[in-house]
Amino acid sequence: MGKLTGKVAIVTGASRGIGQLTAELFAAEGAKVVCAARTMNEGEHRMLEGSLARTVANIKAAGGEATACVADVSTEPDCIALVEAARRAYGTVDILVNNAALNYYLPTETYPTNRWFRCFAVNVHGPFMLSKEVLKDFIPKRSGAIVNISSGAAIGPGRGPYEDEIVHGGVMYGATKAALERFTQGLAQEVAQYEGISVAAVSPSRIVPTPGTIHHKLVTGIDDPKGEHPILMARAALLLASEGAAKVNGRVTYSQQILKEFGWIETGDGRGVTSRGSGYSEI
Repeated sequence: MGKLTGKVAIVTGASRGIGQLTAELFAAEGAKVVCAARTMNEGEHRMLEGSLARTVANIKAAGGEATACVADVSTEPDCIALVEAARRAYGTVDILVNNAALNYYLPTETYPTNRWFRCFAVNVHGPFMLSKEVLKDFIPKRSGAIVNISSGAAIGPGRGPYEDEIVHGGVMYGATKAALERFTQGLAQEVAQYEGISVAAVSPSRIVPTPGTIHHKLVTGIDDPKGEHPILMARAALLLASEGAAKVNGRVTYSQQILKEFGWIETGDGRGVTSRGSGYSEI
C-alpha cells in the first residue's frame, strides 16, 4: 500500500521538472493525480521540452492513475475550473502541490511592468486562489495537505556594502518566493484549528537541474555537481503531503533538510543542512 493510496492530488507545473517527477511519484504511491500546466502536447512550448501528455503517459505506463488539465493558474476562473475538474474526475481533493512558477531574468530597472505582475500572478496569486478553492474540500473533512514549492531565491542578499555587484535578475523571483513562504505560515496558522490540515513549503537544498534551469544556464545538466536530482524535491513534497499535520504544518524547509530529519536519506548537503535557509525556515 502506497503512502498516498486513496488520495486525490493536484500538481501544478506538472509538464516538466520538479512538477513532473512529483506527479509521477505521487501516482506511484497510490494517488490519483490531476496534472496541470499550460503545455498539453510536446513541442507546444517554444523553448522547453515536456508536456502534460508525456507526464500522464508515464504515469499510466507505470500502472498509475492520472489525468491532464490545461490551466493558467494566474487567473481565478482557471484555478476554480482546475479544482472542479479534479472533483469530477476523482472526487474531493486531498493534496495540492503549488509548483507552477514563472520568471524572467531581467534587471528591475528594465523589467516590464506587465511581466512583473504576471509573475506575481502565477507565483503568489495562483497558490492563494488554488488553496482557497481546495480548502472547500479540506475543511469539512478536517484533513488535507498543501505543499508550496519555494526557492533559495527567497533568501535575500542582506544589507550592503556588497562584494557582488553583478545584476543577476532575480529580484522579482526572490520577492515572490519570500511572499509564498509568508503565505505558507500564515495559512498554516489559520487552518491549525482543524488539526488534520497542513500547509508547508519546501525549496531545493541545491539547484535542481530542470529544462528551465538548464535553459537559463543555472546548471549544465542533470549531473552538474552544483545541483541535486529533482527526485529529492519530489520525495520532500511526498513527505510533506503524507506526514501528519502535527509534524509538518507551518514548516518552511529544504529538500535534503526535511528528508534527513525524517530519516528518508542518511546525509544531506546545501541549504538547510550545511548552510542557513530563509528567515521563515528558522521560525
